[in-house]
Amino acid sequence: MTNNNRKKLVLVGNGMAGIQTVEHILKLAPERYDITIFGSEPYPNYNRIMLSYVLEGSKNIDEIVLNDWSWYKENGITLYTDTTVARVDTQLKEVYTADGRKESYDKLILATGSKPFILPVPGADLEGVVGFRDIKDCEMMKEAAGQYGKAAVIGGGLLGLEAAKGLNNLGMDVTVVHLMNDLMERQLDPAASGMLKDELERQGLKFRMGAQTAGVRGENGRVKALQFADGTELETDFVVMAVGIKPNTEVAAASGIGINRGIVVDDYMLTSAPDVYAVGECCEHRGVCYGLVAPLFEQGQVLAKRLAQAETAPYEGSVTSTKLKISGVDVFSAGEFQDAPDLRVVSMRDDWKRVYKKLLLRNDKIVGGILFGDVTESSRLQKWVREEAELTADIHAALMGGGGCYGGGQPANLAAVMEDDEIVCGCNGVTKGAIVGCIKDQGMTSVDEIKAATGATRSCGGCKPLVEQILSHVLGDSFDSAAAKPAGICGCTTMGREEIVAAIRDKGLRHVREVMNVLGWSNPEGCSKCRPAVNYYLGMVYPAEYEEARDSRFVNERLHGNIQKDGTFSVVPRMYGGVTSPDELRRIADVADKYHVGMVKVTGGQRIDLLGIKKEDLPHIWEDLGMPSGYAYAKSIRTVKTCVGSRFCRFGTQDSIGVGIDMEKKFERLDMPAKFKMAVNGCPRNCAESGVKDLGIVGNDGGWEIYVGGNGGIKMREADLLCKVKTDEELMEISAAFIQYYRETANYAERTSDWVERVGLEAVSEAIVNNIENRKALVLRVEEALAMVADPWKVMRETGSLRKTFYENIELEVDGAELSAQAAGNVIVETRIGGADEFPSLVGKTVRAGTKEAAVFRLADGRLFAVDNTSPHQKGGPLTEGIVSGEYLYEPLHDWKIHLPTGEVQAPDRGQVRTYPVREDREGVHIGWSAAK
Repeated sequence: MTNNNRKKLVLVGNGMAGIQTVEHILKLAPERYDITIFGSEPYPNYNRIMLSYVLEGSKNIDEIVLNDWSWYKENGITLYTDTTVARVDTQLKEVYTADGRKESYDKLILATGSKPFILPVPGADLEGVVGFRDIKDCEMMKEAAGQYGKAAVIGGGLLGLEAAKGLNNLGMDVTVVHLMNDLMERQLDPAASGMLKDELERQGLKFRMGAQTAGVRGENGRVKALQFADGTELETDFVVMAVGIKPNTEVAAASGIGINRGIVVDDYMLTSAPDVYAVGECCEHRGVCYGLVAPLFEQGQVLAKRLAQAETAPYEGSVTSTKLKISGVDVFSAGEFQDAPDLRVVSMRDDWKRVYKKLLLRNDKIVGGILFGDVTESSRLQKWVREEAELTADIHAALMGGGGCYGGGQPANLAAVMEDDEIVCGCNGVTKGAIVGCIKDQGMTSVDEIKAATGATRSCGGCKPLVEQILSHVLGDSFDSAAAKPAGICGCTTMGREEIVAAIRDKGLRHVREVMNVLGWSNPEGCSKCRPAVNYYLGMVYPAEYEEARDSRFVNERLHGNIQKDGTFSVVPRMYGGVTSPDELRRIADVADKYHVGMVKVTGGQRIDLLGIKKEDLPHIWEDLGMPSGYAYAKSIRTVKTCVGSRFCRFGTQDSIGVGIDMEKKFERLDMPAKFKMAVNGCPRNCAESGVKDLGIVGNDGGWEIYVGGNGGIKMREADLLCKVKTDEELMEISAAFIQYYRETANYAERTSDWVERVGLEAVSEAIVNNIENRKALVLRVEEALAMVADPWKVMRETGSLRKTFYENIELEVDGAELSAQAAGNVIVETRIGGADEFPSLVGKTVRAGTKEAAVFRLADGRLFAVDNTSPHQKGGPLTEGIVSGEYLYEPLHDWKIHLPTGEVQAPDRGQVRTYPVREDREGVHIGWSAAK
């Protein structure tokens, strides 16, 4: 079939349900359709399930993209982003956009998704009241967290709790307001809901249950308080409405297509209009609108087969289940979950382990269940509910613990006992049999290969451990989860972390560019993902010999300060163990006054943060402070948080302050794969929060307990107990070995919480606790690395060339307004901006002329380019501090990829940066100013 004979398929909606349908069509009938897609957001298809990670800041938009721009191009798909479809003429078979575009179709899919439900109460339109549904909402919430202190989230369902925890992690005082008395009452019973509420309160959230919102009170056009039906109020600076979603039926309604709550469809997803289909949250099937991912993908599979003219059974609805991780708490429910007179209940609750399990039986058949804290058996429970399996002794033992063939309550190898038709990935409907087929028939050996072929692990990622277990079960001893055909660390190379580190050792490589050249990078200058990673791996392998590539460091580590959204920096001086002195406090206060610091703030790590500092002032501030760097900006040892311990506290059994100070002085300045936080408690009361640190120490009468792999971010993870020791010397030795083992085996940017789950606590314990010889070797290697560290603030203060290169701007004695006037009419006004030596390779330089500001970059080949020093991102920010690779600049705040010769933004494929002509001769470097557009 030639292109001329292809039918025209138009998809309205660029979200997960619609694109998953298109993916299936491309597999089933790749030559049948010319495909055009309209999306109202300015992004390619991204994983909406991961929005909470974007809100918290642990991921950016690029990291949650499911189909990047190249996917559309490779599949011949025409994509219109930032484009809203207004209506459809179902007679003429034409789609009309709000900006006047017209597109004809043979087949049309409406996948317009849903909208957040905004309560129809007075004040809902005030500034500071938002929903939580897309990237734009995340950006507004992050901006509010930077300006205000109190937030209220209306809605105690999944979306509301994710929003609340994200805002809490961003530093806001958050209260969840919920109409019902139980959280997530549509998925959990009162017992599980109560356990969830207790855990979230421990993490810092507040709750106002059984509260009906009657209005939003404002002041000067902005929200000031929530008003409740009982006459009370809750003061707040920001409100997120997360009370639910409603199908987006606007296009269908405007086009005369049948709607009820959603767009009404039949069992093959056909609407009331011929050749017009609907899929996802926008549609209503047999009176039901689904808001979970799995049913939407099941609909998509049926529709794709229908459009590909492949045989398919009708869509008859879905047995819904919910598997979630809320702030580190695993929750699963399927089928019926509330008690009823005709149901028998089998349950188990362990408040110490925070585990709750419940089965609901009708005539001894399983019709529903809840798992809280331990969701290991969720896949099989979902199958038992779907099949209404009869409860047996073996099933009881598997879920509740006990004897029988399931090993006396010990966890079974789930991959071994699962049937081939059991679902592994509920989001994408991938069975165990499909994965086994990929392994046996296609020779796949890695999770990434399975993901690319089947979609498993692609959406929420919760099934990844089970996919790895299936790989291990099928491949046996030949499977190595860490090394089996790993994906490249970025698009520049097919080599994974293990291969790169091994090559660095085997070939004696010492420099980032040497690694990229010798190992055959497709992009010979790398990118913003691989260059920092390779720079770290080199320093880890050869701490005394490798050549530091400062231009391969992110801006924070290159300039030793934390860049803020406006291009200023923050300074956090080191305070060992959180202890300071009146003299240090006076110096901090004097610096804050002298340099007009925008804000002085106490951090969660017991330090003082000076915010709003100009880049050029950083070396002067460090000099005036006379204190070492606190490394609050780097992938390194951050701080050691301590309680007062036995020195002052009546409960203290150990000197937590003394040990904390010793540990911080011992390990400060050490580069790590990711930021690394520590805490020391003098007793088990845990005032320093050791249970959510990368390395947490808890004192007791008999010595110390060492906990590892904790995380207090949005991926909340309680630390695991590694071991107990009796002496401070043992504590220091095992801590040193743990730090080095993590440095040597973790992926770049992989936090210990993810690393421990990947490699396993047993492997960590064997390498550090049990294998004494290996432990001592690890300690020797970390000592070698520590011998090479130096305080970067001191180095920068004392090295004039570094100060000039990285911190000093070029200020021209020229009036910017006058330049603009002279340059009117497209006349270029040329100005000398400095000598050739003032523009070193791969380092950006800021050039200011009055109100004009340019960022000038010299490429590796010596060419010079200049662009306006303002990011095209809606939040702005400087470009000077980005990473240069070839002709491209990776913007420092948002990692946007900009083509320096043209100023074109190539990722996320929109926007333009103004360019200025630059030339170099024997007299120096000259820039051509032109009138501002």
